Amino acid sequence: MGAGLLAVAVLAIWLYLLLARGFFWRAAERDDALAAAGETDRSDGDWPSVTAIVPARNEADVIAKTIDLLTRQTYPGRFSILLVDDQSSDGTADAARAAAAEAGATDVLMVLKGSDPPAGWTGKLWAMHQGFGRVQEQTAPPDYVLFTDADIAYEAPDAIERLVSGAEARGTVLTSLMVKLRCVSLPERLLVPAFIFFFAKLYPFAWVNNPRRAIAAAAGGCMLVRREALAVAGGLAAIRGSLIDDCALGALMKKQGPIWLGLTQRVVSHRPYLSVNDIRRMVVRSAYAELRYSPWRLAGTLLGMALTYMAPPALTLFASGAAQALGAAAWIMMAVSFVPTLRFYRRSPLWGVILPVIAAFYTAFTIESAIQHWRGRGGAWKGRFQAQAASAEKIAGA
Repeated sequence: MGAGLLAVAVLAIWLYLLLARGFFWRAAERDDALAAAGETDRSDGDWPSVTAIVPARNEADVIAKTIDLLTRQTYPGRFSILLVDDQSSDGTADAARAAAAEAGATDVLMVLKGSDPPAGWTGKLWAMHQGFGRVQEQTAPPDYVLFTDADIAYEAPDAIERLVSGAEARGTVLTSLMVKLRCVSLPERLLVPAFIFFFAKLYPFAWVNNPRRAIAAAAGGCMLVRREALAVAGGLAAIRGSLIDDCALGALMKKQGPIWLGLTQRVVSHRPYLSVNDIRRMVVRSAYAELRYSPWRLAGTLLGMALTYMAPPALTLFASGAAQALGAAAWIMMAVSFVPTLRFYRRSPLWGVILPVIAAFYTAFTIESAIQHWRGRGGAWKGRFQAQAASAEKIAGA
């Protein structure tokens, strides 16, 4: 009887995820649709101005490619790059200047030396804030700012043009691309597609893009923001303690107007994750923050992961009769739902069968994230432990 009730509950979960969670699993929200909405006959002089703000801390190994491809964008309007060197010790700024010089675009790049984040600020948001403050001070500030990470490669030369034209056509105050993460090494092939799948399940892109729904999110690697709208919203100071800065910015901007989030093949991350530990550190940094540092939310999440991903194979392998059949049906639904994301990453659909194993990795990462927070070492990123600032902000705002 217990197995039968468990099987019914598991099947109900997967029916809900497949049919009533914004069809997140279809991976259908892509920048192809954004570009189609943004087709335009503008003359070059009519295009809005854009400044790309690149916060970078010890990114000498990836920044050159990022700057090189940004300088080679064919954007028709006024375009500039502002690198905020967040106290790097590895020559990040020099590498960026050398890349701009080699591309013959030294006039496009400006480097701003960042300072220590004040109390209550996370490091990346403080760097972004300093960059935004600099463009706000300009005599002719840009219409848009493009917050983009140091490892993001704009491989399509018209990527920014398509972003801006889509934003103009849709009237969005924030337009964000979930850039395609590197998926070459075995750990990347195992864990990266699931990272996108789980993110989309948590924040269904169709719901994010629907102005009538409150849910909001963004992807920090590529966020095009209307400068005036961000200023009216209080700037980045309004989210200064947020560890998950992109989703916090999405929520802030959706209060100002429509936002849009989608997948892309045209903008990619070239940061390698060569071991499971590399991906583990990325997830551990913010997983407990996503749960708002709540032990109760952690417990609910662990129970939910067990029911959703571990129970179906357990029922299939160890139950009998109707419970076994329902468990197998749920496992099939799970595997099938993962296929569109796997196809996006050009991976075999067979990876869907082991999604329970992959989910177990992410469950372990989430537990470790909570443990690190309790030990006072949460939000670890390049020598900073930032969860304390995020927790303090949460308590202050409670």
